[in-house]
Amino acid sequence: MEEFDFVVVGAGSSGGPIVDRLTAAGRYRVLLLEAGPDDTSRWLSIPLGFAKTFLDPEVNWKFVTEPEAQLDGRRVYWPRGKVIGGTSAINGMVYIRGLPADYDGWRQMGNEGWSFDDCLPYFKRLEAYPGGESALHGGDGPVRITQHEYRNEMSTAFLGACAEVGLPPLADFNGPAPEGAGLYHATVSNGRRVSTGQAYLAPARRRANCRIETGALVERIEVTDGRATGVTYRKDGQSVTVRARCEVVVCAGAVGSPKLLQLSGVGPAGLLGGLGIPVVRDLPGVGENLQDHWGVRSTYRTWWRLTVNDDINLLHRRLSAVVEYALLRTGPLTANPAFAGAFVQLLPHSNGPDAQFHFFPWSTDRIDRGLHRFSGFTILANQSRPESRGHIRITSADPAVPPSIVANYLSTDNDRAVTVAALKFTRLLARTNALSRIVTEELLPGVEAGNDRDFLAHARKQGQSAYHPVGTCRMGSDTGAVVDARLRVHGIAGLRIADASIMPTIVSGNTNAACMMIGEKAADLILADAR
Repeated sequence: MEEFDFVVVGAGSSGGPIVDRLTAAGRYRVLLLEAGPDDTSRWLSIPLGFAKTFLDPEVNWKFVTEPEAQLDGRRVYWPRGKVIGGTSAINGMVYIRGLPADYDGWRQMGNEGWSFDDCLPYFKRLEAYPGGESALHGGDGPVRITQHEYRNEMSTAFLGACAEVGLPPLADFNGPAPEGAGLYHATVSNGRRVSTGQAYLAPARRRANCRIETGALVERIEVTDGRATGVTYRKDGQSVTVRARCEVVVCAGAVGSPKLLQLSGVGPAGLLGGLGIPVVRDLPGVGENLQDHWGVRSTYRTWWRLTVNDDINLLHRRLSAVVEYALLRTGPLTANPAFAGAFVQLLPHSNGPDAQFHFFPWSTDRIDRGLHRFSGFTILANQSRPESRGHIRITSADPAVPPSIVANYLSTDNDRAVTVAALKFTRLLARTNALSRIVTEELLPGVEAGNDRDFLAHARKQGQSAYHPVGTCRMGSDTGAVVDARLRVHGIAGLRIADASIMPTIVSGNTNAACMMIGEKAADLILADAR
């Protein structure tokens, strides 16, 4: 049986930083197991290539929820990365940390070392921020961040609308001000996506003490006498068991991590016993506390032929974009989906901004059907801190069977109220001078939607995941927690989880930045305990 000091499961937003830092220490031999392939597809590096990978089963788990009670039984599509770089290789590339209050809330729940001041050094360590190092940002980290190398006048119109309704301009959503509108920062540099595969694993794999196995589906964690001793994975039809001398570190994400723990006998005893899985540790919180942002589109037709729809549909524009990208790494193909956005407090009782808005200079009915043949744009609105909670549970002892996902979207009065208020605010933006002069038709929700009931019906019928699932192996010290503040699984020695699943509550914004920070901080915790 081959032995390593550390076995890391999952090459995503958190796993990449951990493997890089552990191997850079020089003292440890590290095995990284990734179920998907290497990140060699050209669509993974082209920012606008997200449209190709969004439905590609080669690099995407393509999960689907169970029929959702509050959505009239609709199932919701969940793209998740299955490739080196994980979801950072297929996501929308927006770089948002969330609010400092999000992390301070984690600390107030008893998680020592997770306040914003505690996490800030790890954000700074990962960042190569425009303008260089400052009190709030890092300047020489591995993750190159830019603020829209490709700009579009459609974004200027959106920001003009925000200014008309009184939103202050924000130069940096990761700065001190919590509310306002501005251009998003993104993990894009020199016309290419910056995933953790590129930022962290490319240098790590050149080290002799790093081994990366792709196409390796981990079937279970091996636990002996209350200690994780290794893992068993399947590759090329063969089952392989490897030993971990120090730790097994699970970074399989909000879906994959609870699934793997449950397959390994760590989770709710009733669920495991019903599937014939021997209970190694009864942890009822494994797979619970699922949270996600629920996004709802408002779509508009425009006469202004500056949209991505036109870049793709008009032959001369499409050819020009391809040539410009091939020669200069500039132009429309370097654009990430959301150019600009805003954070707004809509309800008076909310503690800070309660809704986020993404401006997309393109429109579609469904991404698998392509963009509209006419010029259009979209404003996606989502609640920042949803109260709804769901769960992830395996339905079979077979590792190849996807788990059951129940998100329970819109299951609380407050979630419904914020969502309706966000849709009404979007319409307010669309009727400002800045946007109304370019809008020829409101397609969604449509002018016939005139009251709260209509807006809520639209949210139920047309809403979608914002692709930010978290919380299913949450950090804490109570009976429902799965890991402690050092990310060690309660009751199992030598086993740690470090990814979106450990978040007690979801951050107010896109989650990739927080996941990379978790990986950076986890690496320090692991190295300190190893010493």
